[in-house]
Amino acid sequence: MSTPLSEATVAVVRATVPALAAHGHAVTTAMYRRLFRDEHIAALFNHANQGGDNAQAHALAGAILAYARNIDDLGALSAALERIAQKHVGYHILPEHYPFVARALLGAIEDVLGDAATPQVLAAWGEAYWLLADLLKRREAELRGELAHAVGGWSGWREFVVAGKRIENAAADAPIASFELRPADGGAVIAHRPGQYLTLRYPVPGQGRIKRNYSISCGPNREAYRITVKREAHGHGGSRHLHDAMAIGERIELTPPAGDFFLPDAPPRPVVLLSGGVGLTPMVSMLEAIAARHPRLQAHYVHGTADGASHVMAAHVQALARAHGAIHVSTFYAQPGAGDALGRSHQREGLIDAEWLRANVPLFESDVYLCGPRPFLRALVPALARAGVADERVHYEFFGPSDERLAA
Repeated sequence: MSTPLSEATVAVVRATVPALAAHGHAVTTAMYRRLFRDEHIAALFNHANQGGDNAQAHALAGAILAYARNIDDLGALSAALERIAQKHVGYHILPEHYPFVARALLGAIEDVLGDAATPQVLAAWGEAYWLLADLLKRREAELRGELAHAVGGWSGWREFVVAGKRIENAAADAPIASFELRPADGGAVIAHRPGQYLTLRYPVPGQGRIKRNYSISCGPNREAYRITVKREAHGHGGSRHLHDAMAIGERIELTPPAGDFFLPDAPPRPVVLLSGGVGLTPMVSMLEAIAARHPRLQAHYVHGTADGASHVMAAHVQALARAHGAIHVSTFYAQPGAGDALGRSHQREGLIDAEWLRANVPLFESDVYLCGPRPFLRALVPALARAGVADERVHYEFFGPSDERLAA
């Protein structure tokens, strides 16, 4: 996809690459600071991503830098643009919100770059921003239309009821619970693509209505969704509220399923599913879909977790594998507990590594799907590349904002 920007604009944007490489995080931090002065814009965001190491600012800085580097070949950014569009649909970001971002971004560039942010630079970045915004708005309109017109589909926020709640593990200090969510209007739901996530909006005392993303942990159906959530002792309290205060019968709002990480409707080759910790949630959705819809598909599921107390849905996964016949399950425990037994509760001790994968699963004949915390992905995604697995065969989902800092 070539850009319709003028050669002069492309040249000016490309000339800012060194400055963005050096100061991109400062620019995006300043941009969010400007955006959040407006309460109704601040309410659009998941503020859990803004704290700590400010992962969202890092992710956006990387995206802006990639945009500047590829300003004359936007086709190289198609996957990133799809990911952003999916996220915007999940957060119900609308065309009327884009001018706020434009003002905040250009103001932040001027704040951080100072005299280097000449009128020519600001004009070029304004033009480049609106080109990108128009691409995203068109794709987001397409996605919303598809979701609204699908069976069980809708657009924007829809009220759901917590119809079931179940603790899934034995770790009292880090419980993991599943929540069954059904439409309050009693209607159908759109059948998600296995691997996608939901965006939830719900009130938390002292914080107003917060937004959180959680992977769907059940297979596609027309009746309900299931999410499986670890209670985080620290952070902004979204998961703690779900565990401690979200009882059966409580109301919660959802936008339709979103995300570009999913098992295709007709997988063209065997699949290898790799997960770490509670990153197993989209994998269980995929496994349920494989068991129900793909009786001949060869699948290898490799999961790593600390021990048996942190291992959730183990019996359910094994039952799916037995019923299907061509799903192979292997489990790694990093620190087995006293009640764990090698060969019974788990097959390996330690961490999942590329050498074991090469010897035990058909890496080079398969599509590989990964989900887990950043250390898990930073270890395995580059290792798979070094092992010779083609980039287009490796698909992964982050917890939190997507960025490309996997080698860090």
